[in-house]
Amino acid sequence: MFLLQPPTVRDTEVFTRMPDRFRRTGVRSGWADANRGGQPTDSFLEGPVFDETGHLYVSDIPFGRIFRIDPQGEWALVAEWAGEPNGLKFLNAHELLVTDYRNGLMACDIRSGAVRPYLERRNSERFRGVNDLVFDSRGNLYFTDQGQTGLHDPTGRLYRLRPDGRLDLLLGNVPSPNGVALSPDERVLYLAVTRGNAVWRVPLMDDGSVAKVSLFFTSYGPSGPDGLAVDQKGRLIVANPGLGVAWVLNHRAEPELVLRSAAGASLTNLAFGGPERRTLFCTESVSGSILRAELDSPGLPIHRPPAALQPPA
Repeated sequence: MFLLQPPTVRDTEVFTRMPDRFRRTGVRSGWADANRGGQPTDSFLEGPVFDETGHLYVSDIPFGRIFRIDPQGEWALVAEWAGEPNGLKFLNAHELLVTDYRNGLMACDIRSGAVRPYLERRNSERFRGVNDLVFDSRGNLYFTDQGQTGLHDPTGRLYRLRPDGRLDLLLGNVPSPNGVALSPDERVLYLAVTRGNAVWRVPLMDDGSVAKVSLFFTSYGPSGPDGLAVDQKGRLIVANPGLGVAWVLNHRAEPELVLRSAAGASLTNLAFGGPERRTLFCTESVSGSILRAELDSPGLPIHRPPAALQPPA
């Protein structure tokens, strides 16, 4: 009989915490009323991504903010608007593409803080609530439309926006699509299905379709997989709020390593950074902390689209 080896368990460490001057203590938000049962929420961090100079950008969903954190852990406010920003990826050297739950896809200029609509609707229909995004090496953008879907309403969506502006609906039956990541060869997309407590494996076919979508990993607990990342070994790293861990899974979805949160249980998203991109940085959303842990393999490169990328007309 083949027996799985128990995974190694390690603690993360706190890299930095949101300074008190940025915390909205005592401020009620509609987002927290809907998503945290009205609990006091002075911030809720998400969407970590690094620029080429080693600065980390994160979003603050309930208060519509994006922050920049320097390599020493110092914070600066980049932008603030009437939105609920979540996932972040660089559109070019000076603009972030943002999945804004309230407004759709938005572009944020990190120099001025100006924000402009990028893709607000599909065929004149508003999105349910976009969540996370990833570019492949050819400039295709994959993003999730989660809204309030779940097992009661498995109608969340996965989209692909091609560089020529064509928008494809790849999946429309997902109970809470969240984080997205690509395998090293870009033939498989991993999709976090938060309220299904799972990660789906989505094969990307040569003709642009998807087929034989399957359940890759099953978790447990009060909140399922959220943000995803992949390292150069092809291992999938899964942020699991509720449990306060990040799973490091091999190609068979066996946990090789479990990283435990050093501050709170709401470990929501992941990004590789630091020297040779071997450090995994994690957002711990409720405490407003950035955690980190050294891994033995670098993260995959984060792609940007070609300059010609166009949103649908």
